[in-house]
Amino acid sequence: MTGMRLCVACGMPMKTAADFAMGDTEKDYCVHCARTDGSMQSYGEKAASLAAFLVMTQGLDGGAALEAAKGMMTRLPAWKGVGGIA
Repeated sequence: MTGMRLCVACGMPMKTAADFAMGDTEKDYCVHCARTDGSMQSYGEKAASLAAFLVMTQGLDGGAALEAAKGMMTRLPAWKGVGGIA
């Protein structure tokens, strides 16, 4: 693999095969956005996991974290036109 790609679902830089879902560099989403079967998480699943990450790392309360997560997701290719995002 050459270069770095960004996860379409969370924006994480994917530099090595271990960063990609199931280690598959053909996928356009990262290990953190994949379900155990390798498929990409739904909008709701990703919003919830990103909100939990923000609670843990930024100390936000759950509601504020969910709103922040949804705001961040509006800029990501995977969520254009999903979950009320234009």
